[in-house]
Amino acid sequence: MAGTATEESYLRGYADMLTEVSATGRRPTRDELDERRALGERAAEAGHSLRMLVRRHLDATRACWPGAPGSADSVLAAVSQAVDAFAEGYERAQHLAVRQEEAARREFIDDLLYGRSDLGRLAERAERFGLVLSRAHAVAVAEGPEAYADTHPVTRRVETALISRFGDRRILLTTKNGQLICIAPGDQDEVLAFFAKQAHAVTDAGRVAIGRPQPGAGGVVHSYEEALSTLQLAQRLALDEPVLRAAELLVYPVLTRDRQAMADLVLSALGPLRGARGGAEPLLRTLEVYFESGCVAAEAARRLTLSVRALTYRLERIHELTGANPADPMHRYTLQTAVIGARLLDWPTQEL
Repeated sequence: MAGTATEESYLRGYADMLTEVSATGRRPTRDELDERRALGERAAEAGHSLRMLVRRHLDATRACWPGAPGSADSVLAAVSQAVDAFAEGYERAQHLAVRQEEAARREFIDDLLYGRSDLGRLAERAERFGLVLSRAHAVAVAEGPEAYADTHPVTRRVETALISRFGDRRILLTTKNGQLICIAPGDQDEVLAFFAKQAHAVTDAGRVAIGRPQPGAGGVVHSYEEALSTLQLAQRLALDEPVLRAAELLVYPVLTRDRQAMADLVLSALGPLRGARGGAEPLLRTLEVYFESGCVAAEAARRLTLSVRALTYRLERIHELTGANPADPMHRYTLQTAVIGARLLDWPTQEL
């Protein structure tokens, strides 16, 4: 029988077993089948082809047969059992290797996104998963109406689209806490833009946030946290944009960096609105839409489904209660900043 010595070693005892089966009509013993499973596991761990090894088993069968005196049924049954046991061991080893690889990948991603590992060690492990952490990276995070795992069809569709478009660009697509995450080199913004487009489409109009490129192994963590903060910010401010970039929203973290100062501004500028009939929320919403409409009363009234006269009355009531006129450029900036602060601090729902 042709074949290398390495391949032949995984057929150890097979020919002798067939000879005995042919001569006696017995079935393979449990020990013999266990040995075949063990040999299958070793072959998988060594990286040999299962198809090639099955061929070697069949070649060995032909070498022992048809000169053997036993019945065809007993020999074929033994061949079937032996090859099946060998393949079972081979597949078992492969499944174990896949589980170990998945566990290693998940551990790496957790360490990468939480910054829990030594940065030097993290950079070494990153090479295995296609990242070069000496470069700057940016992270995009997508969320939808349900939680997504690595095996979710949505994840697979986005991954397939990315691979088809960009091939091997040192991109890492994964999931964390039910969100889709894409990590890409910081100078390849087209990758994250394409990811955002695909993720928005397949997550039933979900929202995507893109962090700024950050250098080094710790840069991935910073960009990831920035993307998460941007998603939270979008929720608090009820932003409608499907794709949000942290770089375009930097003013909001600046406004809330001194939380106490912002709380003081909100209470000072908007606190009197709590004395209005119906509380502060209707007038706060009026200010919010008025500023979003470029301080155009007709457009703000349309968005609020009010008449222009009703809107004008509300603005006058705000002026009366706060002493600040929303139509006056001198007062507008203070009121608009206070409105943004109120949304960021969830006022008046939360006491400041």
